Amino acid sequence: MNAIETTPELVRASYEAIERNLAIVRERLARPLTYAEKILFGHLADPKGQELDPGEAYLELRPDRVAMQDATAQMAILQFISSGREATAVPTTVHCDHLIQAYQGAAADMATASVTNREVYDFLRSASARYGIGFWGPGAGIIHQVVLEKYAFPGGMMIGTDSHTPNAGGLGMFACGVGGADAVDVMAGFPWEVLHPKVVGVHLTGELSGWSAPKDVILKVCEILTVKGGTNRVVEYFGEGTRALSCTGKATITNMGAELGATTSIFPYDERIALYLEATERRELAALANAQVELLRADPEVEADPGRYFDEVVEIDLSTLEPHVVGPHTPDLARPVSKMAADVAEKGYPAELTSCLIGSCTNSSYEDMSRAADVARQAEAAGARAATKLWCTPGSEQIHQTMKRDGQLEELESIGAVVLANACGPCIGQWKRDDVAKGESNSILTSFNRNFPKRNDGNPETLAFIASPEITVAYALAGRLDLDPTRDEIPTADGGRLRLEPPAPAPDVPERGFVASDEGYEAPPSDRGSVEVVIDPESERLAFLEPFAPWDGQDFEGLPVLLKAKGKCTTDHISMAGPWLRFRGHLDHISDNLFLGAINAHTGEAGSGRNLESGEEGVAFPAIARDYKARGLRWAVVGDENYGEGSSREHAAMEPRHLGCAIVLVRSFARIAETNLKKQGVLPLVFADPADYDKVRETDRIDVRGLAGLAPDEPVDLVLVHDDGTRDEIQAHHSLNQDQVGWFRAGSALNVLKDA
Repeated sequence: MNAIETTPELVRASYEAIERNLAIVRERLARPLTYAEKILFGHLADPKGQELDPGEAYLELRPDRVAMQDATAQMAILQFISSGREATAVPTTVHCDHLIQAYQGAAADMATASVTNREVYDFLRSASARYGIGFWGPGAGIIHQVVLEKYAFPGGMMIGTDSHTPNAGGLGMFACGVGGADAVDVMAGFPWEVLHPKVVGVHLTGELSGWSAPKDVILKVCEILTVKGGTNRVVEYFGEGTRALSCTGKATITNMGAELGATTSIFPYDERIALYLEATERRELAALANAQVELLRADPEVEADPGRYFDEVVEIDLSTLEPHVVGPHTPDLARPVSKMAADVAEKGYPAELTSCLIGSCTNSSYEDMSRAADVARQAEAAGARAATKLWCTPGSEQIHQTMKRDGQLEELESIGAVVLANACGPCIGQWKRDDVAKGESNSILTSFNRNFPKRNDGNPETLAFIASPEITVAYALAGRLDLDPTRDEIPTADGGRLRLEPPAPAPDVPERGFVASDEGYEAPPSDRGSVEVVIDPESERLAFLEPFAPWDGQDFEGLPVLLKAKGKCTTDHISMAGPWLRFRGHLDHISDNLFLGAINAHTGEAGSGRNLESGEEGVAFPAIARDYKARGLRWAVVGDENYGEGSSREHAAMEPRHLGCAIVLVRSFARIAETNLKKQGVLPLVFADPADYDKVRETDRIDVRGLAGLAPDEPVDLVLVHDDGTRDEIQAHHSLNQDQVGWFRAGSALNVLKDA
């Protein structure tokens, strides 16, 4: 055992701290608690003095661990180095899963990645060794699957630099996606600060059967709550239906809770979670959890009368839940599989599927792959093969080896599936396609979690739909979307007809156990001080950080509006992934992708606008920003609803800050995006009157007044200065507390941390 692992001692100490904190909080609140509240309050840094006010107060919390993936870890570690600390204060791991491009298959793609990404892997490996971080090399697995297998524990709290960190909520952990600056705070020994979330209860009854899968639960919740419905809220699942789901099925649901914008999603501890812990060599942790079952679920009064204790209650009967397909372009556009053909005809979606993809951090469990393989087995017995390209991504080497031993890989390959590396690949844009030209309209179906335009392959005309792995394989056999493969006969290449039966129930864990694997793991050495972290000054991919300048004490005057974004402006629109992932460790170079996907409200075009200094039109946003910066000008961004939806990537805040952004003024923010802007010293503002968004013109400049008096709960006065000499005076709100006002004045939260 080493200090990075989740030892019984760590878990025991965490439970003792939770019990101490809850004794104080229960006396203060004098009411029953939901499970999410127990874990949240159980990790308070100051349970006696902490203000408790959902939606208003900021909580200071002490997470048990931090997890980072290789794309976001680069900037997080660069910030940690800048903090001047010698070692991480809590157990921390890095997982190399984002930089492996999917193209030819696992072996060839891994060989390519080891060469093209060597510089980044060497940096992460050496920095992990130097600062006491556990390092999982490329091919070991996707961060969330490895965390579920190795590190998660019921009742624990973890933050991770990836928005799908809530995957661990399926094992009863309060796991939250954050930006790198938040992670650095915790790694440096400071509390994690987050807005006190409200709690939404999802009451599950009944039991899944037939084609319905855990994936369909979260697809239905996405439809009900929408992509904004979880903002500054925790989604807590409760009821008898929770006990009818496997641990990994629960993880699928909490993983995709990120698509709701939720702070996190969580399930209570039960015997299915205990079974998974025991099967993944954590029997001692299961025993500790079994002794704390009352701590690891909501108080009985909550389930008896949920309306009194949840901000909102959603009811889902698993027994009547149909398999669903969502998309394209948003994960909350849902319909049952039975209505897919009608939607294809009505909406004009391309009916032919150019690819189907299963796996990813969301759906690569043994249970998922067993049900998908059952569908493949039926097809192989009938002499049928996939009628389109079929790609399979195991979530970890442990899953990969277990699938290989038990035959699921062979069964999927028998119908034409290509097995990819144990990495994110097409789910996050690391997919090299030769079959579809950029701009060519086409449909794909995946078991992934996100489906924004360009998300998977960089093509804005790829329409990505999402379903469970077994439904995805069924559609792959048909090669088309305009049918219901659970009911309709599927034509085969030899002229026959195939009628699929629902896949057989799959075991939670393998009957013969998992093929345990720690392949790719490197623990930090005992002599860390001798390790040197070196970055080549000429590197195109890595660069040490220069601190952002503090606020100069003056109001912002004449800020040109770089961008007025229309509609969705996700982190993918602000800072694209895909080929840009290679620059995640070099702030200046990656800033050349700034707002390339954002839709200009004035032109309807993506990625370009008007330079107000030169008058030139159709200029790429990064070029305009660099020109303004060279002229010594700060600038503004105006956004629509739910600005910054999607990934936790803090590059969507660091890039604007680096190139001179002073304010981001929107109708509403996604949680992580707003926090990341605060951390980097950008002022995030929300229109007091959402209709004022319509007053912003293409050639406007913005004055921001009274910054010397910037204070919590106080509105900010702005003036929209139009080029015809007229003005509109408007107000904006902000959610900065006093400490966060200090970040703004210091230039960034990191500047404050370095002086602490």
